[in-house]
Amino acid sequence: MENNKLHILVVDDDDGIRSLLKDFLSRNNYIVSTAENADQAKTKLEYIKFDILILDVMMPGKNGYELTKDIKKSEKVPIILLTAKGEVENRIKGLEIGAEDYISKPFEPKELLLRIRNILKNNTKINLGYKHTIGNAKVDLNRMTISFKEKNKKINNSEKKVLVEMLSNPGKTFSREEISKISGINQERSIDVMITRLRQKFETNPKNPKYLQTIRGEGYVLWIE
Repeated sequence: MENNKLHILVVDDDDGIRSLLKDFLSRNNYIVSTAENADQAKTKLEYIKFDILILDVMMPGKNGYELTKDIKKSEKVPIILLTAKGEVENRIKGLEIGAEDYISKPFEPKELLLRIRNILKNNTKINLGYKHTIGNAKVDLNRMTISFKEKNKKINNSEKKVLVEMLSNPGKTFSREEISKISGINQERSIDVMITRLRQKFETNPKNPKYLQTIRGEGYVLWIE
């Protein structure tokens, strides 16, 4: 997919930031539309299919968190949140409601560009609308479900990000540091818990996994038959 075919929506109540990002991203061969609030953004989303959204959190009216929740109910478009708040709890909140990434103001436009490219690259690695198979389980990344033993089990956004990477790279060992960057989860214990929960959703014997295995001293690997 070529950059000049990709369309970005920037939503920010600050005229200067909207203008800066539109000029910068346009120079990097993206099509850029802007909106100054949630209402304008939702109107544009009704008529235009965007490839990624850049949303300011602190906007008058509906804020970026609320807008993200609304969009994620019906759209699978990736979202990066912009905010002046850099605290860990705010970043986690954004990721928990479905945002793909989070960047604090002030920021370098080049850093935002790299984050955009990474997200779009990950989203094109595998077909998110296709049902992938792990053993006897069917993984639907679009619906964020795993069907196994006649049961549908939901996966959260962090689990989806990890599965996208592992399904794209079967047989590759991912360190805890890599999984932390992919999932947005920082604590090692929390990463181990997430892996355990994933195993419970598609392994016949989660305590002796066949597909999502631990490589002692290195990390985790997904094997696909």
